[in-house]
Amino acid sequence: MRGLPELILSIAWLAVVAWLIARAIGQRNALGRLPRSTAGPGTPDMRIAVIVPARDESANIGPCVESLLTQQLPGGSLRIIVVDDGSTDDTARIVAALAARDARVQLYSAPPLPPGWNGKVHACCIGARAAGSAQWLCFIDADMRAEPQLLASAIQAARSQSIGLLSLAPRHRLESLAERLILPCGLYLLGFSQDLHKLQAPESAEVVATGQFMLLRRTTYEAAGGWESVRDQICEDLEFARLLKRRGERVLMLDGSALLATRMYRGWSTLWPGIAKNLTVMLGGPTRTVAAALIAVVLSWAAVLVPLLDAIGCTHGARGACIGLAIALAASAAAFGLHLAGSVHFGIPLYYGLLFPLGYTVGAVLAFDSVRWRLVRRVHWKGRVYP
Repeated sequence: MRGLPELILSIAWLAVVAWLIARAIGQRNALGRLPRSTAGPGTPDMRIAVIVPARDESANIGPCVESLLTQQLPGGSLRIIVVDDGSTDDTARIVAALAARDARVQLYSAPPLPPGWNGKVHACCIGARAAGSAQWLCFIDADMRAEPQLLASAIQAARSQSIGLLSLAPRHRLESLAERLILPCGLYLLGFSQDLHKLQAPESAEVVATGQFMLLRRTTYEAAGGWESVRDQICEDLEFARLLKRRGERVLMLDGSALLATRMYRGWSTLWPGIAKNLTVMLGGPTRTVAAALIAVVLSWAAVLVPLLDAIGCTHGARGACIGLAIALAASAAAFGLHLAGSVHFGIPLYYGLLFPLGYTVGAVLAFDSVRWRLVRRVHWKGRVYP
């Protein structure tokens, strides 16, 4: 039959799309949702220090601290420790003004970065040492925005589920072209390439975690050696989570999108280095990163090219290509539908769901740049160069 190669290609394309959609559906429920607490965490075992490492975060630090001050916790149980990590903007001045208004806010200035240390790890260590008698330590990024029930809900979940380290996945606010083009595709790629059910399982040696929000008991933190134990790591959050899991602690990530939101980047100038510094580690090394990037580009453009090839064959009278065209159109429609659903989820214009081949292509270039950084053994972030 004429057009048999096109037909076989179309059937293969349909099978791939069906697998990807099944994978997306399975991964969607891999992270349990953080239960919302309707009350404070109670009188015993409730003192919590929230530590916010901040370097040049003048656009974020005010709203972040303001949101933390709204937490529904018993009086005297909350401290907010902001560690200014050598900022050159107004970060320290903004926090100082908040501290003058509310005694729960405290500002610390990090000394010069010691050799062999990651700046964020250093700031987190300083904050943890300043936590006093706090029984819970919460490390949160300056670009986070917390709903009033966040901390009470997180403590309640950590207690009730015996979680040694609780990490929360936030809701993402995407406002620039760079964010809307790259981040949905990047999160889809991580979802397709990682088995979240396996990573969350206690018997797995690997973890899924994010340093955007991490909560643990102070005793657990100190027994593991604190952040100092991963002081030279670029992906310090994953390494610290792995360390705790190896020690027998339960490490769990929950969906905190109802109570926690973030805008991680503000355009290409922050998005590119922010993703490039971590992506190779998150995808399992240079080889897997390159492979994932190439596969993503091939499959994303297949949504356009496979129906196009079938259409060309069909116009030349190849019956197999005509049958394949119907199959390929159905598969491509499902692929586009999946990414349109992503646009709805992220609250961005629908047409970004139609641009996903471009998003994966630019993302692949970013991935190659991440591998390049690893190969030259230099990572650039916020004015610093880390080996």
